[in-house]
Amino acid sequence: MSENILLKAEHIDKRFGITHAVNDVSININHGEIRALIGENGSGKSTFCQMLCGIYSIGGGTFTLDGQVMHVRNQVEANNLGVSIIVQEMGTLSGLSVAENIFLGHEEPFMHHGIKDTGAMNREAQKLLDSYGFGSIKAGNMIDNYNFEDRKLVEIVKATYMKPKILIVDETTTALSQNGRLELYKIMDAVRADGRSVIFISHDLAEILSHCDTISILRDGEYIDTVNAKDVNEDDLKRLMVGREIGSAYYRTDYGKPISEEVVLSVKNVTVPGQIQDVNFELHRGEILGFGGLSECGMHEIGKAVFGASWDRSGSVTLADGTEINSIPQAIKKSIAYASKDRDNESIILNESIRNNIVLPSLDDLANKHLLNGWKLSRFAQEFADKMQTKMQGIHQFVSDLSGGNKQKVVLARWLGKGSDILVLDSPTRGIDVKVKQAIYALMSELSAQGKSIIMISEEIPELLGMSDRILIMKDGKINGEFMRSESLNEEDLIAKMV
Repeated sequence: MSENILLKAEHIDKRFGITHAVNDVSININHGEIRALIGENGSGKSTFCQMLCGIYSIGGGTFTLDGQVMHVRNQVEANNLGVSIIVQEMGTLSGLSVAENIFLGHEEPFMHHGIKDTGAMNREAQKLLDSYGFGSIKAGNMIDNYNFEDRKLVEIVKATYMKPKILIVDETTTALSQNGRLELYKIMDAVRADGRSVIFISHDLAEILSHCDTISILRDGEYIDTVNAKDVNEDDLKRLMVGREIGSAYYRTDYGKPISEEVVLSVKNVTVPGQIQDVNFELHRGEILGFGGLSECGMHEIGKAVFGASWDRSGSVTLADGTEINSIPQAIKKSIAYASKDRDNESIILNESIRNNIVLPSLDDLANKHLLNGWKLSRFAQEFADKMQTKMQGIHQFVSDLSGGNKQKVVLARWLGKGSDILVLDSPTRGIDVKVKQAIYALMSELSAQGKSIIMISEEIPELLGMSDRILIMKDGKINGEFMRSESLNEEDLIAKMV
């Protein structure tokens, strides 16, 4: 019924240069529903939501919230009208405390005669954190003291404590552990029960079907359809997203392939205080070695340690030729690649071109007597951007303008261009749509067949089971289980070693 409409989006439009990111999209969202917004990377989901919450200006059309046409110039104005967002990448500001991040743009209650009452702000923020069950995070601490997941929890508090009419959750669950996800689902359910609404963006179709009431599909910036979650399955959604049937079997189907006896990397007694303790393993030629575990198990630190990015690491990371890896430049020089879970802050330079991002680790290889040729760099970048089928205006486009999936393609294009023999991929399909996942899995299989070795760190158990030759499970900073690839291996086997 029309009187139940909370948000009316009419003819919403947005262009970035020649790219028509959102093309005449009209959607209604009712009071008290969780509405999924799905589509391939670059379909316009995030752009649509970022216009709604004031991050981008509206190119055309109108948003009407509770009968009031919205005219917002920034995110604070959108918050004040009742629209909040938890963004896909990092949404907290370094250099500020936890409390300052929570109340950013809403400091007035703590200001007295132009002076901020930091103590009162900290006490109020701590009450909020405690009420959400996030009491281990201290309001007075600097946000930089916390990892990616904890910073996401702070963002959840920031986005929801004012009880927004519309809560936008943009690919947030990919940054959270299972416990963090469960807490977020509870918050979403509470928003719905209160007659307010959630716009939920995720590429996890099982998650969409389990936690959403209705699902709207965008394709190439255009509105396709809205369906009831109870009336569709994953295959239906894939077909609506890509406009054709897409096979569900995109993991490897081979079993029983022997792992090479040739060891290319040896990790011995590696310890990072507070993260991992006395870790030992070997990586073999052509192997896809999976690492899994629960939040804070230490698996993400494994990637940094192998890449020489842990400054307080002890123990050794040694290549087959005897070289010990102790720094990032040395790792790159010795043909080790690293793609971080925190893509925007650790794997790419957002405010640089696609070209400059791709060529960065290969500059020494591309230089002629220490001189760089711009045409040669452009040709190199174009070649590997094309190999990854990057959706872009051109190689001189800024990476910050790309969707999450296309950013990840730039990261992988960089290391393909470098020709790295060992690839450390931390959450390689985080925030990636099903079609791009297929491409990344196919690339991993192709690289493995070429004799390249891959360490794949993943919080997704189906991904570990589907792609790994061998799986190491981390718990409390230590390796707690090892499994060989097998058709009989299942999720319960891995979970038993995680908990």
